[in-house]
Amino acid sequence: MPGLLREMDAAGISQALVIQLFFAPSEAAALREGRDVHAESAGRLLPIGTIDPTRGDGDFAEALGLLEREPGLHGIKLYPGYRSFYPSDRRLDPVYELAQRRRVPVLVHQGDTLDGLGLLKFARPIELDEVAGRFRQVRFVLCHLGNPWIDEAVEVVYKNPNVYADTSGLLGAPASPYYDRAFSNARAQVEQAIVTSALPERFLFGSDWPLGALGPAVSLVKELGIEAKDRRAILEENSRALFRLDE
Repeated sequence: MPGLLREMDAAGISQALVIQLFFAPSEAAALREGRDVHAESAGRLLPIGTIDPTRGDGDFAEALGLLEREPGLHGIKLYPGYRSFYPSDRRLDPVYELAQRRRVPVLVHQGDTLDGLGLLKFARPIELDEVAGRFRQVRFVLCHLGNPWIDEAVEVVYKNPNVYADTSGLLGAPASPYYDRAFSNARAQVEQAIVTSALPERFLFGSDWPLGALGPAVSLVKELGIEAKDRRAILEENSRALFRLDE
């Protein structure tokens, strides 16, 4: 954690979301870790819970109760693709109802999976469209801009006023072949997404740390060919509003 905080300081990041991994040993252990990290970082690292509807009714109900009672919950992350379920799976309705009651966003992994055993059919951005329509009061974050289905992700954001997208996970390691060209391509894709949707207020900065360094992820947004006020909003203001960080 000290290394992350130093990297945040160097990149000019005041706060960050700490997202539980789908393979955490248990939701209870992961939530405890989130509370510990939040305390040890003096409130700079904010916990995001997760839940897996494929674990069975008993485990799912227990995890749902833990999320309901977690006082510092800032959001819920779902991992379709890594786990075999669609975001519109009716088993998840209690999760969306909880998110509505707690007024926390639901972050949904969309696009490529690092795990070769993941199934991409569950991780297409279009799969978020149905549930976003059924739960209009819930705010959804379409993670990784649905890469490689970025055009599809932009349409889901454009169509649904309660759907946001983040810029996380779009960059490889700086030492990877053709990194400079890949960075330029990612910047052009994000810029086109914002211009096409004309909704800069619904795009959020993200890094996917530790898979990617914070500095290049910030540069990706700072170098976008859009208005300075929109770059500032994507880097900070949109997230502060969505996650109610000033309350």
